[in-house]
Amino acid sequence: MVRPDLAGTPSATATSKLSPKRLYGFLAAAEMVTWALLIIAMVIKYGVGPEIYVRIFGMFHGVVFIAYGLVTIFVWANERWSAGRGILGLASAVVPFATLPFERAMLRRGLLSNTWRLAPGGDTPQGPIEKIQALALRSPWLAAVAGIVLVAAITAVLLFIGPPGGGN
Repeated sequence: MVRPDLAGTPSATATSKLSPKRLYGFLAAAEMVTWALLIIAMVIKYGVGPEIYVRIFGMFHGVVFIAYGLVTIFVWANERWSAGRGILGLASAVVPFATLPFERAMLRRGLLSNTWRLAPGGDTPQGPIEKIQALALRSPWLAAVAGIVLVAAITAVLLFIGPPGGGN
């Protein structure tokens, strides 16, 4: 199934530098790589090496995991995915190495586009999430900074709560 807004018009098919397809693909691959690094670090820790690698790669994975989740919500709104599809996208980050297969499945189904639907000159936003997205797309640099601050804030809160598994 191909999204209707991708068919036909030249403006709808023009590829932006950081389209939903490219952004989501990058973060899906990055999330998968950080899973691999974390698993390797755990093998080292429980095999012969120090715990420091788990701390380093665990933090790296956590930050990318949070960013992937936020971008999944952003792309979910843009692509008008169903609730089930969006939740499956979020859940794919919990299962090691599942983000890239999920992203590839969305590509095969034509559910990742080359344009931002709510960018200036695009659709009129409906509801609070789309209004935030449209605002972000009007000021991409400000949105990038806000995204980094949001990821950092969520990371800080989770670090305050404590690591997964209740370690020290």
